[in-house]
Amino acid sequence: MLRSAVKSTFNYLNNYSSSKKTTVLIYGSDTNAVLVKQALEASAKTNFVIAGFVDAGSNKINKEIQQVRVYDVNKLAKVKEKRAIDKMIIMNHNLDEQVKKTALETCLSLGIQVLTVPPSDQWIYGKLNMQQIKDLKIEDLLQRKTIQIDTTRISQDLQGKRVLITGAAGSIGSEIVQQVLHYNPAMVILCDQAESPLHEIRLEVEEKFSQIPIVIFIGDIRNYDRMYKLFSTYKPEVVYHAAAYKHVPMMEENPSEAIRANVLGTKNIADLSLAFNVNKFVMVSTDKAVNPTNIMGATKRIAEIYIQSLKNSPENKNTCFITTRFGNVLGSNGSVIPRFRAQIQKGGPITVTHPEITRYFMTIPEAVHLVLEAGTMGTGGEIFIFDMGEPVKIVDLALKMIKLAGLQPERDIKIVYSGLRPGEKLYEELLNDGENTMPTHHEKIKISQVITYSTKKVADDINELILLNTQDDEMATVTKMKSIVPEFISKNSKFEGLDAKLKDNISVETNNLKMLQH
Repeated sequence: MLRSAVKSTFNYLNNYSSSKKTTVLIYGSDTNAVLVKQALEASAKTNFVIAGFVDAGSNKINKEIQQVRVYDVNKLAKVKEKRAIDKMIIMNHNLDEQVKKTALETCLSLGIQVLTVPPSDQWIYGKLNMQQIKDLKIEDLLQRKTIQIDTTRISQDLQGKRVLITGAAGSIGSEIVQQVLHYNPAMVILCDQAESPLHEIRLEVEEKFSQIPIVIFIGDIRNYDRMYKLFSTYKPEVVYHAAAYKHVPMMEENPSEAIRANVLGTKNIADLSLAFNVNKFVMVSTDKAVNPTNIMGATKRIAEIYIQSLKNSPENKNTCFITTRFGNVLGSNGSVIPRFRAQIQKGGPITVTHPEITRYFMTIPEAVHLVLEAGTMGTGGEIFIFDMGEPVKIVDLALKMIKLAGLQPERDIKIVYSGLRPGEKLYEELLNDGENTMPTHHEKIKISQVITYSTKKVADDINELILLNTQDDEMATVTKMKSIVPEFISKNSKFEGLDAKLKDNISVETNNLKMLQH
C-alpha cells in the first residue's frame, strides 16, 4: 500500500506539474496496452498524461487497471470532452481489425491525433524509446488483413534458381528483390539503369543476405545487345519484369519513350527469355492497361498482349509467360501519398485533380506477395488480377492525411482542385471489355480468362509500331497503338482527335460493307 501510494503521488505530481502535458488514451486493455502505460510512466522524457484505456467489447470496460479507467470506444466523444483528450496511442500491429479501424476513424472525426508504438519485442533493450512513438500513417489506416501466401510453392519455384529482376531499383522491383532473397535462390541479378538507387539497394541486401550471390547489372532494357549480354552471361531461370515508365502525364507528353520502354523493352526481355529457355517470366502490369485512356496504359496493354501471344509461339519450348495486374501501391516513388505529405508539411494547399477521382490502393509488400504467389500458379498466357479491396476517393485520402497530422481541413490546410491531367480518368478498372475472371486457390487472386492472340499478327503489329516510333510521327504512331488496342480512347489529351477520325473511318467502312452486301 505504501509503494502504491508513493507511485500514485509521483504520477499525480508528474502529470500535473506542467501545463505542457498532453492528455492521451491508450487503445486496448490487454497486456500490451498495460506495457505501453508502464513504459510511458517510466520514461523521464515523456510529456503524456495517461487519462485511461479505451477498448471495445471487453469485460474490463468501466473498471480500473493500475489506477486508470477503461472506457468504451463507443463513448469516445464524451471521454474527449470530459478529459480533454489530445491523442490516442495504439500499438502498431494488427491494424486491420475492424473494431480498431472504427476507433481510428472515430479519432479522426473527433480531432484526436493517433500515435503508434511498435510491438514490445521491438523496444530497445526492453524499453520504449520516445523516438519510437510515431504519428499514424495513412498506409497504416488503409492496410488490410495480412495476406497469407503459400511459401512452399514459392520456395519450390525459387530455391536454387538464378533469378533476374528488371527495374530492381524501383518501388516494386526492390521489394521483389527483398522477398525473393528469403527463398534462398542460387543467384539474384538486379538490373536497372538508375545507378544511385541500385547502389543503395545493393548495400542493403548484401548486408542482409551475404550468403547469396548478388549481381548488379546496370543496363537499359531498351538496349537489346546489353540485355543479350546479361542473359548469355548469367542465364536466368526465372524473370520478374518490373522495369517500366509509369507516370501518366509524362508519358502522354513523351509517347515515343513510353513505347520504347514499355513495349520495346518488354519485347526485348521476353524474346531473350524465350531464346534462353527461361522457366518462368512474370510481368508486372497495371490497372491503367484496362480500357486505357492514356499512352502509358496503352503501352502496358500492348505489352500484355505480346506476353500473352508468346504462349502459342512455335519457338516456345518451355517458358511460362505470366502477367500480374494491380492498381496503385502505397508509398511508391511519385505516388500521391508522399506528395500530399510534403504539401502538408509546407502548410498546404493539397492539390487534388478532381473531387470524384477514385483509385485502388495496395501496400508494396502485399502487392509483391501476390506477384510471387501468382507466379507459381500460371501455366502460360494468363493475366492474374489482384483483389485491391474497395476503391478510395483521393479527396478522402487527403482529408484523412490532414487529420492524421493533427490539423483541420480548410482551417489549417486547404484542398484545391487542379483539373484532370492529360490521359487521366476518374475511375480505374481491373478488367478489359470482354474479359471475365475465374477464382484461384488464393482468395486475393483471380485469373482473367485467357484471350488467344495470333503470335504472328501481334508480332507484326508491334514491329510496325516500333518502326513507326523511330520516324518521329507521334500521330501516326498513336494511331497504330489505337488499332492494336481498339478500346484505347484518349481522355483530356491532344490525341483525342484521333478517336474521332478512327470512328469516322469505321463508320465509312461499315457503310461500304453494307452497300456491298446489298
